[in-house]
Amino acid sequence: MEDDSLPDQCSWAHLPDVCLRHVFHWLDDRDRSQAALVCKKWSCAMHSGSLWRCRTITFYGQPSRARTLEFQSALWYTKKFGKYLKHLEIKLSNPYSAPFIKKFQVTMRGLLLHLGKCNSHLVSLSIKYLELDCLIWKNVVRAQFIKNLASFLKRMSNQLDYLNLKGARITLEEGCELLNSLSSLRNRSFISEINIEDFFSLHLSVYSSALFHQTMSKFHRLTTLTFNYNCISDELLDILREHSSHSLSTLNIKCHIHDPHGQVVSGMSWANLAKRAPKLNVNFFFERVMKHDHLARILLVEIPVRSISLRSCYFSDPDWTMRPTLTNLLPAYWHGLQKLTLELNNDHELLDNELLQLILSCKKLLFLKVWAFLSVSFMERLLQNRAERKCILTTIKVRIYTAQDDSTEEERLLADIYRKFKYLIDSEINYFVITYPMV
Repeated sequence: MEDDSLPDQCSWAHLPDVCLRHVFHWLDDRDRSQAALVCKKWSCAMHSGSLWRCRTITFYGQPSRARTLEFQSALWYTKKFGKYLKHLEIKLSNPYSAPFIKKFQVTMRGLLLHLGKCNSHLVSLSIKYLELDCLIWKNVVRAQFIKNLASFLKRMSNQLDYLNLKGARITLEEGCELLNSLSSLRNRSFISEINIEDFFSLHLSVYSSALFHQTMSKFHRLTTLTFNYNCISDELLDILREHSSHSLSTLNIKCHIHDPHGQVVSGMSWANLAKRAPKLNVNFFFERVMKHDHLARILLVEIPVRSISLRSCYFSDPDWTMRPTLTNLLPAYWHGLQKLTLELNNDHELLDNELLQLILSCKKLLFLKVWAFLSVSFMERLLQNRAERKCILTTIKVRIYTAQDDSTEEERLLADIYRKFKYLIDSEINYFVITYPMV
């Protein structure tokens, strides 16, 4: 019996460290702790820095006996392995009360304080959807949290390369305070990626703020900036051109119906930025901003657009029509548009011909996602053009809205179309098409 077990013991005993660390990589914290008790070698593997470079810490708002220790475990992990961290993500899931938020704030204060003292490797920090404008964030708790976070960002400003504060929803002054923390040591920041989408509270006209412009002028090496259109102005584009044009490659811009977007931005400002930043690609995400005159003021021909997403979020409005946008605005980007997403409740107009013509005119279009009222025959025409190499789509995701309860006939026709072009779909296209009753 002992002889039979000896080979297994020897094989585990001589398992190379790199393989052992790989096994530990797939274990959760509880299993890692149990495995570390097996022997000295496994205990050493447990404390290998490579296992602890990336970390997601989630604070669940729903009360549960199983989650009562999550605050303590977050602090324990930080004190034990925080020195190895390179990428940290904090998630606040469904916070439900002011006491919970207070506990979260106290825990984060300890976590950030310890990380600030022990860590010299952190390059990526993400804390999304804080929603600091909610009532459960009492003023004192909110102010203390922002103060602690600003202090941490100041301490880490020399090493952080990526910051994501999407969904923070804070005031203009508080937001600029946090962003200024990244440049407070040298009065300039060399962070390369920032996500401040929905960072400011709703309805703020950030584009007119001199404080915001002064803050953004301190960033000198931006490659990717994700933000809302209510931040865009000629002044901001000039600041980006002056300080980050040598590095800037991506602007992700969200325009929401509740954010101010009536400002006038010069096409010349966009042209000057594009000229100085030849690698620049701009991705637009519109939510319920569908009227042609609103879009025409934003989608200027001078912008190097790579991706456009237009979502009506199931809302239908007889005052807007999609046809002039498809025929007049979007074709201006025929030379650079690679990704197009349309989620439209367009039951009052048929767009088959206009959409197909737009797709054929965009010579670099690779990705198409459409949720709209379309005829099934649109898919056959599109695939026929793809088979004839008149477009180069590699991803086609379509949800065909129908006003009928029974879509059996449409599904049968889609199945026939799939069989007809199966050779093409299976070899060249990521393809998903269904019907979807909208009754």
